[in-house]
Order: sequence, then structure tokens, then C-alpha cells
Amino acid sequence: MTSSDGEVLNVLFHGIGTPERELEPGEDTYWIDADTFHRILDDVVAASAAGELPALRLSFDDSNTSDITVGLPALLERGLTADFFVLAGRLRSPGSLDADAVRELRRQGMNIGTHGMHHHPWRGLDAERRRDEFVTARETIAEVIGAPVTQAACPLGRYDRQTLSELRRLGYAEVFTSDRRYARRGRWLQPRYSVRRGDTAQSFRAQIAASRTPAMRTRNALAGTVKRLR
Repeated sequence: MTSSDGEVLNVLFHGIGTPERELEPGEDTYWIDADTFHRILDDVVAASAAGELPALRLSFDDSNTSDITVGLPALLERGLTADFFVLAGRLRSPGSLDADAVRELRRQGMNIGTHGMHHHPWRGLDAERRRDEFVTARETIAEVIGAPVTQAACPLGRYDRQTLSELRRLGYAEVFTSDRRYARRGRWLQPRYSVRRGDTAQSFRAQIAASRTPAMRTRNALAGTVKRLR
């Protein structure tokens, strides 16, 4: 597998190590141990540098404290940056990033985006909840970092036409999903590959390769189209 001009591999991490809060149903699927995190990180960085994978972009969702205790040191040691998508409603919750931690990520050169307010799916929200998730959460995070927030990541990877239309109207520059396919540089919608419990560096690379077969590319493209139009 070789990279193509303009393609981007977005790799998404969630929790690393032992959770310091009670997890929501299904969240444990996306927690990995620190050794696995480092192995996968080193593998995709090396493969991208060698041209075996496209340009690499890293991100972290869900505002877990492991973002700053494990993720940030690993990035700094390797001279990397990442996008951190913060849940505004968890800023004062144990086991989650607080305002000082978010500011430290920013100070260390990391990009800060919004993951909404309460980690609820963004499909089918009424007007009040859309404002809470898309506007109030962004304003809260922007106040913390002292800078505009222009990126959003859809909680649980769920979105629909109304979601995307509202995010465009509100002026978000990029929106990230979990659609497990390559992204294109400069595109507004950025699909990502989530690292999940049980993954290894080898199996994660195999999943990426499998998603690039003609049949899977067609299937994934169709799934994305359905989400955008429903």
C-alpha cells in the first residue's frame, strides 16, 4: 500500500491506560493500554514517513485525563502534534481534562476542537440541544483557551444532513467523523480510523489495508453518502 497525493490518514485515539472515571456504556471498546498506544503510534508514524501510508494526522476524543498524562508526553517526545476534541460538559468532572489541562495542551502546540457538551449523538437534536452542543460548548472551550474553536468532532461518529448543515452554517472549518476511510487534504469533512480495544500495530494496519480494497471503498463511500443525506 502506497500513499497518494492529497490523501490523509486520520488516526483517532480515545482512552489510554486505566480509566479515572466511570465509563459510559460501550466506551471501554475504545480504551487501550499505554504500550499498545505507543506501538500503534510509532508504527503509523514510521509507515507514513516511509510512504507506506499517506500523510498522518492524529486526534484524541472524549477529554480523558490520559490525553495529557500519556498522549501529550508521547507526542512531544516524537515531535508530533494532534487535534484534541474537548467535551465542555466534562471540564469539571474527575477523570476528564480540566481547564488547566486544556490550556496546557494548547500551550504545547496542540490544536483544540469541540466534541460538544455532553457526549450525546448529534443526530436528531432539537434547536435547544443543537445550540448547547454546537454553540455553547464551542464558546465555553474558546473562553478556556482564549482563541476561536473552528474544528468539531461528531460524538460516537454519528451525524446526518441536519447536523452537517448546522455545523456549516455556524462556520466550523473542519468536521471530523469516524467513518474509517482516508480523508482528503483540505476537505471540510474528515473521516478517521478509531483505535479500539484489542488492536495491535499489525492488526490496525491490516484494518486500514482492508478498508482500501475496491469493495470496501465502495461500501464505505456509500455509507458516508447515506449519513450525509438522511
